[in-house]
Parts: sequence; C-alpha cells; structure tokens
Amino acid sequence: MSATFDFSCVGFYTFDALCRPVADIPPGGQTLFVEDFTLAVSGAAGSAAIVAAKYGLRVQAVGGVGYDDMGDWVRMKLQSFGVDTTMMRRYEGYSTSCSIVTTRPNGQRPALHKRGATDAFFVSDSEIDRVLDTKILHVGGVGLMNRMDDCGRTGEIMAEARRRGVITTLDVFASTSNDLPKVEALLPYTDYFLPSEEEAQALSGLTRNKDLADFLLSRGAKCVILTLGAEGAYYHDETGLEFHSPAFQVDVKCTCGCGDCFNGGFASGLVRGLSPQDAVELGQASSALNATGLGSQAGVANYDATRAFIKATPRRQLQYDVVALTEVH
Repeated sequence: MSATFDFSCVGFYTFDALCRPVADIPPGGQTLFVEDFTLAVSGAAGSAAIVAAKYGLRVQAVGGVGYDDMGDWVRMKLQSFGVDTTMMRRYEGYSTSCSIVTTRPNGQRPALHKRGATDAFFVSDSEIDRVLDTKILHVGGVGLMNRMDDCGRTGEIMAEARRRGVITTLDVFASTSNDLPKVEALLPYTDYFLPSEEEAQALSGLTRNKDLADFLLSRGAKCVILTLGAEGAYYHDETGLEFHSPAFQVDVKCTCGCGDCFNGGFASGLVRGLSPQDAVELGQASSALNATGLGSQAGVANYDATRAFIKATPRRQLQYDVVALTEVH
C-alpha cells in the first residue's frame, strides 16, 4: 500500500540519563565515580522509532513531552535520526517522562522513573489520518498511556488501522495481571504482539512459552513473539508456525531498551519483505547490538552493519527448551 511513512511509533517516549557500572548507591552524601555516562531517547516507542530510522525506514514519532529542556532534547534527538516529530505534542502541566538508569556490571539496569507526558498525550479524531498514513502502526507502552488507554482510544486507532490494512504491532510496559483487561481489548486488532517472556507470564499467570502464546493467540492476536533475553526470541502465529531464534553472543554493556530495539528491527524486516524467521533474526541482532552500548540504540549503526553482524556473530547455546522451559542436559 502507498503511505507517507513506513512506521508510526505511538506511545512511550522517555529521556534517559544512564551511567555504568553501578554496583551500589553510595551512602549518605558520598560520590561514586563511574566509567560511562550518556543521554538517550528511550521507551517502548522511542527506541523502536530510532532503530527503524537507522535502518532507513520513514518514521514518525507519536507521543507527548513537556515544556521543558528534556522535551526539547527528545525532539531534537529524534529529528537528528530523521524521525518526523510533528506528532510529538507538548502538554502543559506535565514534565517529559524521564529515567535515571544505573547500569550494573552485568548489564542489568535498575531505573528511577518519573512519569510524565506519556500519561497525558492523546490522538484526536483530526490526527488519526496522519497517524495511520503508514505501513506499520506500532503501539508501545500500554500500561503508561493513561489517557489513551482509559477511554479506549488506543483500541479505536488499532481497529481503524486493521480496517485500513495497516500492519499493527503492540508492546507493553512492565505489565502485571492488572493490565490484562487493557491488553485483551487490543489483541483482536494486533498482528504482532511483542512482550517479554516475563510480561507475558505476568499477564497470563502461565509459565510455558507455548502456553503463553496460545493464551494470547486465543484472545485475538495473530502472532505472538516473546523476547527471552539471553535465550533469544520465540515466535508462534495463528497458522501454527513456531520457531526459536537464538540470541547472539556479545559482551553485554547495558540491556536498557533491548526489547524495544528488537521491535524496531523486526518492523524493519517486515517493511523489507523478509520472512518471519529473517525478520525475527533482524530483531534479535538489533537487540544484541543494543546491548553492546550504553543507552538505547547506542550499539546499532545501520542496516548494512547489522546484516554484517548477523553473518559474523555466533549464536548462544540454549540453556533451556524455550517452549517447555526445561533445562537442556
């Protein structure tokens, strides 16, 4: 289909300040010296948007920021990657969503987060045509988009996307069982649901990956892709196609945004017409490269570099059966 954009990223955009390595917070008023410090645009929509733009897609960002320095920086940074920010609206009375990320020596990233304009942003009736002038609509951050989710607007936009033949992808933010009603309302309009294994477990109360996928497919999703961290990714769709894509072997610096970068890489594979296996592999490579840098997308350069990485980098050996979640002996 003809569209102005390849990828519309709707939802959670955050300003991140990251440092590493941080093993402990210093007591009292003492100071801990760190090796690396950086700023980044992150979030379930922000990281995906930037990865897709780095891979040559025409991307628009759809979200909210405050009237503050962080909002100025987020818009500027998105624009520096060629992302269209016309739909990055500002909201009075709200700060830009912000995080301080204290990355551990092993790459884990405990964060302190200030909720902000993601709660307030809203797509009006007059803006729907622009948001859906795209090949793929990605909604990232269900659970943080209070105004959009509470009134059902997210579901209305995804339903309209389905009616217009726009591919829909969906991700959540640190879901709990309380978020299941919000997610269930969106799954009938979701072509690809992309939670982490932990998020899917929290939503469903189940543990086996096949059971998780079946649970979500039965509620309307056409395809479920679980990101499994060091174990890679698990794919299961309504046709019965099921496979696992192992993780790449990399030296991990920071895991912040790995799942979100997977989403941007996977969407780029769809736009390029890759097979499901190759699109998931591109997502996995994007996630792995992200882990080699500090800050979301830092390790991702461009599409050609990621293709070269895929050819040159070995995969991790499985420690578990990703379907049954039992140890491999």
